[in-house]
Amino acid sequence: MSEGIILIVEDELAIRKLIGFNLQRSNFDVIETGEGKHALSLIKEHGPSLILLDLTLPDMDGLDLCAQVSENHPGIPIIIVSARGRDMEKIMGLELGADDYIVKPFNPLELVARVRSVLRRLSSTTKQPDPDVIKTGPFVIELRTQRIYKSGKQIKVTNREFQMIKLFTEKLNEPITRDQLLDEIWGLNYFGDPKTVDVHIRRLREKIEDDPSNPEYLKTIWGFGYSFFHDEDAK
Repeated sequence: MSEGIILIVEDELAIRKLIGFNLQRSNFDVIETGEGKHALSLIKEHGPSLILLDLTLPDMDGLDLCAQVSENHPGIPIIIVSARGRDMEKIMGLELGADDYIVKPFNPLELVARVRSVLRRLSSTTKQPDPDVIKTGPFVIELRTQRIYKSGKQIKVTNREFQMIKLFTEKLNEPITRDQLLDEIWGLNYFGDPKTVDVHIRRLREKIEDDPSNPEYLKTIWGFGYSFFHDEDAK
């Protein structure tokens, strides 16, 4: 039985085939392309479980593709696989909605492990047994549909951003460390940069706060981590 459909978006055929071979050996179905525009068509046609995305594509920048997928298909996780390994590019990729970032050259077995980790984490959060709703202040978090509303207006978030706000609101007013966030959201076997937490916090604040530089809800607990407050408590 297949573990899911993986879309590989990579313009170098040899790398694409290497990735595909290792994924197929690990019981994944694979679709592939070397162009961004074709990738958008494949996403609509197949609804892949996860996308492996190179940033250097012949017809469009991979970061633009990442942003489009995050905006229009927020339920599909993205792992960027790129030779562009500078910190700024990693941060941009994560801020645009990527779930993980792997720098070339990479270990194919590690790549498969990261794919499994992202899918396992996603599966654990989407299989809600009942249509519970979390309400706090102006926020309504629908666990079943993975939708977030603020004052009645829907806020578009990625899977990981949804997981973060769900965890924060479940532990309302409780400080949560960066390590706790990594373990709960990224998984115990996360291989990447711990700074990804700070990137996702900043991106989430930009979506839920009226003034992200002076947050009212998602607060930094200096020397410890972060905490989410009721609006009345935050004042």
